[in-house]
Amino acid sequence: MKVGAVQMVSSTDPASNLKQALALIAQAADQGCELVALPEYFCLLGRQDTDKLAIAEFLGDGPLQEALARSAQQHRIWIAGGTLPIRTGASDRVFNTSLVFDANGQQVARYDKMHLFAFDNGKEHYDEAKVLEAGYAPTTFNLNSVDGFCWRVGLSICYDLRFPELYRLLAADLLLIPSAFTHTTGQAHWEALVRARAIENQAFVVAPAQGGLHENGRRTWGSTMIVDSWGRVLDHRQEGAGLICAVLEWSAMQEHRQQLPALTHRRL
Repeated sequence: MKVGAVQMVSSTDPASNLKQALALIAQAADQGCELVALPEYFCLLGRQDTDKLAIAEFLGDGPLQEALARSAQQHRIWIAGGTLPIRTGASDRVFNTSLVFDANGQQVARYDKMHLFAFDNGKEHYDEAKVLEAGYAPTTFNLNSVDGFCWRVGLSICYDLRFPELYRLLAADLLLIPSAFTHTTGQAHWEALVRARAIENQAFVVAPAQGGLHENGRRTWGSTMIVDSWGRVLDHRQEGAGLICAVLEWSAMQEHRQQLPALTHRRL
């Protein structure tokens, strides 16, 4: 199955971000991808955390969701829509939500980010819990590829990457990790964590990221990657907007699991 991962340097203008995302989705379809994944906050990196409240949508209704659904149907491609803000019951809080649309444009999965990032080194300060409401449940979906294999796909978002127990629960063949890692934490840990999740779960990982200096002054690490079930990086983009692609070989994953049956040796 050929997949694509989109890297962006999203701005404070949702319309401009959406236009770029749709162009990169079309590019992935033109290159024969069956699935394309967008990064976290593809639609907006605002000047302050509360900016996302203004573009929050009700589930199943809104221009961002409608655009992704139309694009999936038009290009006959599965789209994992990075993340976008979905309304909660409170006016001052949203979910950071990853939605998946199949090649017919139907929403087939929803995952609300469970682990909320907090970081303070005296120079940089982040606290997602001020605006975001944490999700409650791990989410997977099945994707039947054109070569006849049924892929169990597990959803996660950015900071989730630091919680390996989530990925054990997902028990997936393909893990999606849309992210917007800070430059500081990404430089230190991003590649090691992404490859570790692939290795320990003997699964492919598609990790689309924000990567560059944003209009709001924030700098994200980037390093969008597609990694195989042996931990090898199949494609990579360090900075700047663009698309990477790779073919995921089901037989290679099964061979790794057979030769080193670590998943069957678990004791806890």
